[in-house]
Amino acid sequence: RRGDKGKINGGLDRRAVPPGQNVRAGRRKVADYGLQLRAKQKARRLYGLMEVQFRNYFEAAEREPGVTGINLLRHLELRLDNVVYRMGLGASRKQARQLVGHRHFEVNRKVVNIPSYQVRPGDVVTLRQRSKEGSEVFDVALAASGSRTMPSWLSFNESEKSAKVLSLPERNEMEMGVEEHLIVEFYSR
Repeated sequence: RRGDKGKINGGLDRRAVPPGQNVRAGRRKVADYGLQLRAKQKARRLYGLMEVQFRNYFEAAEREPGVTGINLLRHLELRLDNVVYRMGLGASRKQARQLVGHRHFEVNRKVVNIPSYQVRPGDVVTLRQRSKEGSEVFDVALAASGSRTMPSWLSFNESEKSAKVLSLPERNEMEMGVEEHLIVEFYSR
């Protein structure tokens, strides 16, 4: 029954605060650890990685010279499944991962079915000939990726459905929602 303003079902008050004892008017401030954990989890989910894989990428990035956060993002961007997604041949990273796993792509004329395969500058990623023949999936993915911009570190040939990795990606061409400095702080505790 709804009779009184602000009351529901016979007398329960609506409150602007979450339930619990000693709760003030607002929520608690998130600690630094919480912010760092959220940034790491966001990046992990974005690239579709398990915790151990992500940690291994971080450790590899840490061993390399240069800025650890940028190195980490480079490792993630140069995964084969991400390159396929960036080419526009996968509507999502998850679909791109599945397409790579189903042996639809070649790297330097060799079939590769490992989504975590690291491409390097100079590598050519091509849609296999037998996959081009039944390419309705890829046509739909290309149409869906129309709003996505092709990064300058990739050169895409639409007629052959192939891309050449021209250089290592720069920070402004990588995923913008990832806060790599928080991830580095998280693993550096």
